[in-house]
Amino acid sequence: MKILLVEDDEYLAQLLNQYLSDRNYIVDVAVDGESGLNYARTFDYDVLVLDVVLPKLDGITLCKTLRSEHYQMPVLLLTALDNSRDKVLGLDAGADDYVVKPVGLEELLARIRALVRRGRYSRPPILTWGPLQLDPATCEVTYDSRPLSLTPKEYALLELFLRSPTQVFSREVIIEHLWSLEEPPTENTLRAHIKGLRTKLKAVDAPPTLIETIYGVGYRLQDYEDAPSPTKTGQESGNNTTLNAIQALWQRIKPNVLKRVDLLEEGISALAARDESLQGTARQEAHKLAGSLGTFGYHYGSSLARNIEEMLVQERDFSQSQIDQLQRWLVELRQQFQRHPTAAMPEPPTLPDPEQRRLLIVDDDRLLAEQIAEEAETWGMDVKIATTVQEARPAIVTYSPGLILLDLNFPEPGEDGLMLLEELARNRPEIPVVVLTVRDSFQDRLSVSRLGSQAFLQKPLPMPQIMEVAMEVIQRSHTAAKVLIVDDDPEELQGLKTLLSPWGLELEALDDPRSFWQSLELFMPDLLVLDFEMPHYSGIELCQVVRNEPQWRKLPILFLTAHTDSATVDRIFQAGADDYVSKPISGPELISRLFNRLERTKLLQNLAELDALTGLANRRKSSYDITNLLRIALRHDRPVSFAMLDLDHFKPVNDTYGHATGDLVLHRFGEMLRESFRADDVVGRWGGEEFVVVMADTDAASAVDRLSQLLQQWRSHEFLLDDEVCLKVTFSAGVAQFPQDGDDLPTLYRHADRALYRAKEAGRDRVFSYDPQTDC
Repeated sequence: MKILLVEDDEYLAQLLNQYLSDRNYIVDVAVDGESGLNYARTFDYDVLVLDVVLPKLDGITLCKTLRSEHYQMPVLLLTALDNSRDKVLGLDAGADDYVVKPVGLEELLARIRALVRRGRYSRPPILTWGPLQLDPATCEVTYDSRPLSLTPKEYALLELFLRSPTQVFSREVIIEHLWSLEEPPTENTLRAHIKGLRTKLKAVDAPPTLIETIYGVGYRLQDYEDAPSPTKTGQESGNNTTLNAIQALWQRIKPNVLKRVDLLEEGISALAARDESLQGTARQEAHKLAGSLGTFGYHYGSSLARNIEEMLVQERDFSQSQIDQLQRWLVELRQQFQRHPTAAMPEPPTLPDPEQRRLLIVDDDRLLAEQIAEEAETWGMDVKIATTVQEARPAIVTYSPGLILLDLNFPEPGEDGLMLLEELARNRPEIPVVVLTVRDSFQDRLSVSRLGSQAFLQKPLPMPQIMEVAMEVIQRSHTAAKVLIVDDDPEELQGLKTLLSPWGLELEALDDPRSFWQSLELFMPDLLVLDFEMPHYSGIELCQVVRNEPQWRKLPILFLTAHTDSATVDRIFQAGADDYVSKPISGPELISRLFNRLERTKLLQNLAELDALTGLANRRKSSYDITNLLRIALRHDRPVSFAMLDLDHFKPVNDTYGHATGDLVLHRFGEMLRESFRADDVVGRWGGEEFVVVMADTDAASAVDRLSQLLQQWRSHEFLLDDEVCLKVTFSAGVAQFPQDGDDLPTLYRHADRALYRAKEAGRDRVFSYDPQTDC
């Protein structure tokens, strides 16, 4: 059982930690409120014991923040503040118990046991709508932490609204829920209870229209985004950035959507007048509305538009009843826009800083951990070691690792690597984990895989192999993917861009499929998203064209389609697609499918195409990319510079300082090359200490200048080795320009290589361009 103790009194914290640990509790200690909040957000605890007066963040605010984020673990406030007002503040903040210091250890333990017996899972969730909270377990209602005293019927009314906060309740439905059949109230009675509830809410400064009247329909809770929200915290705002962006976009494009509804109405009115000339236009508008409305949270509106589209597709001679049905759907569709959308948007994770290659090794074998750490440092990583799971928890909070290398076995009772992996999967999924263990059962592999581990390695394993996997996982985790989306609906494209941009994706949106091939070659996406139905070229046709081109055969393709019948799905997969998402688009589903596909594809590509030591493309991959770059440059009559680079006197580095030092030099050089060139350029390792850099839209003179600046930067790079040895390494380079010095890859390579040898013969540590007179 785990307890988080947040106490700034060092001696009291030590005493309580020791006392509770002796009784088999697992205790984490935080010495200030901010750390305590980070611990509580990162790991699961059975009980929180909080001091009230804490540095950085007091216990009351900490408790209130956790409750506002729907954390339900029992909280015990332990404080020297003993007046009634403090106790009320603490309990209203969401604490389950309030204990005044000094307290006997046995009494404190008994209170903790009582809280645990009560159990957080037995508590129903606190119902929240902005600052309004209702706790069904205690029947307490607060607005902005101010308590409300309600009659039983007012309480029941408010609970009904809070359990379905976006629903409009008719008077009949409310009466059915809250009154017995034998004693039905009059409508005046119901209005009196609503009025009483509004009066009490107003008394605690809630908006007067928080209980909103929908005339002719019933009552509902007003969207609290519309209401004044002085108590809304920065954290709450931060957690809804994606949703806010979607809603802001909706406000911008709403006039365009309403124009579409107008066109749809014109078409239906024409049908009512027996004029079918606008039926096709109306069907197209209904189709676009069906696809785009779901992205903005109008799922029912999308369903209505889909009904209209299907009837317009299937029917020719409309009966009066069908016309009446179309018009009813249209009226209902317009009514949808009178309410706010209810899109559910997952928030993107906060990724570790990619510049900080921090490795946390969690292994009770300290000797092995130190050996791995020594190897990792030669690969340019910062390393921290934790020999117990309990030691790892604070390290995860304070160290913010970019990768965790985790053993599964630990000798201490109650500690297990799978337990920590489960906590990380639930609370910190953005941190990749590689498991390194002696265990090899299928069940272990299955469990680790289900918990999202990036790799399963079995001890013993050579250090370089461990680091190759670790580097591959880190590079994969921090590589931004490029996604090309083709959809003829501009509003749908804007919605998708707003939804996906916060996830670190580089997006290209194309609304005209006639420009598809040009966009594909210029943007070079990692994943292609195609609408199924588009003018000029369908998604199926574009998918087939992509699959017929050898260069793009492995490009993952995901379809967006409103048609999910088996025949359409068969056509999608027969054309070569990898997956599909049905419209109306669900944000969480799209993100999940998109990242699953990217993850799998990148893993396979990296294994086949990346050099593990430097993170650069290998010879085969970079040759392919260079050929494609030359082809595009020829088409657009643009220059390209091809450069060969060699590290100077590299063999003596290996011979004198060892291969570990040589690997470190290669790794740092590859890292510098990756960071120094554009995404349109090609950088690869062609073997040993030989590298290639191909710069798009760059002539030879500019390439020499760029490489000379890079050489100057590399000269200043020092490798501090043992015995206070300071190692510096230089490089030489030769440059050839396309197409003047060669119009294909073999010729450019040969000429750049001759310039490189001339640079070496001139004393190395310099960059030369190809000279036909000298290098022939």
